[in-house]
Amino acid sequence: MKKLVIIGSGVMGRGIAYVSALGGFHTFLIDIEEKQLENARRDIDAIFEKGVSRGKVTEEEARNASERLTYSKFLSENIKDADIVIEAVPEKIDIKKSIFEVMDQHAPLHCLFATNTSTMSPTEIASFTKRPDKVIAMHFFNPVHLMPLVEIVRGLETSDETAQAISLVAKQMGKETVTVNEFPGFVTSRISALVGNEAFYMLQEGVGTAEEIDKAIKLGLNYPMGPFELGDLVGLDTRYNNLKYLHEKLGEKYRPAPLLEQYVKAGRLGRKTGRGVYDYRNPVKS
Repeated sequence: MKKLVIIGSGVMGRGIAYVSALGGFHTFLIDIEEKQLENARRDIDAIFEKGVSRGKVTEEEARNASERLTYSKFLSENIKDADIVIEAVPEKIDIKKSIFEVMDQHAPLHCLFATNTSTMSPTEIASFTKRPDKVIAMHFFNPVHLMPLVEIVRGLETSDETAQAISLVAKQMGKETVTVNEFPGFVTSRISALVGNEAFYMLQEGVGTAEEIDKAIKLGLNYPMGPFELGDLVGLDTRYNNLKYLHEKLGEKYRPAPLLEQYVKAGRLGRKTGRGVYDYRNPVKS
């Protein structure tokens, strides 16, 4: 495995690109939006700088990893000699379908396909290709450069060889892995979605302020981030879409809280829009 292509330069895609390049892969980050690619380049450079300043990586390691990174708008020509492609586009099945069809058409036969989904079916996604045995889910966690786990999820037809190879890829990126069989929400997303949704119900019911609920969860349950802080970081639209999917597949307990739906409809999506549960346009949370 030498050449790794990531499709989608949003928060997750750029994080995966960082750990991929640092792990020694020749990494190509693809996005149709030039502005997104420039934002990704800036963010990745900032992570390298912070890593050097904190002694997490050496200047040489950062420089070499940066040189292994290529940013491009062109998908088909960059995957024609890829060894692995990781899709990191929004959690909408029609978008993933169109991406995987292009991947299948242009990537070499040996190339492995991974979807960075937190809830969706790798079996269904694999059906968009003629190589379902080479398709798997790699669920990275945000922020990718800090979170140690990759949840590897096998689809119905994923081969043992694919699962083993993807586990080695994740480990080369410096990650711990768990490998599970497909079921909606896998392990982590089912728990995280319930916690985040229940927090919104508590906020809507006036149980406490967002700050109080986050503090209670962090200090009382030893979570590194409160559910609202995490939701704002991941994107409330992403959380909402995940809950809608889980509600459809697993039933009533995953119905999105009305307040969460209101925030999404208002465009309050979190850090990426400047305002979610908290207001990032000002130095003080509101």
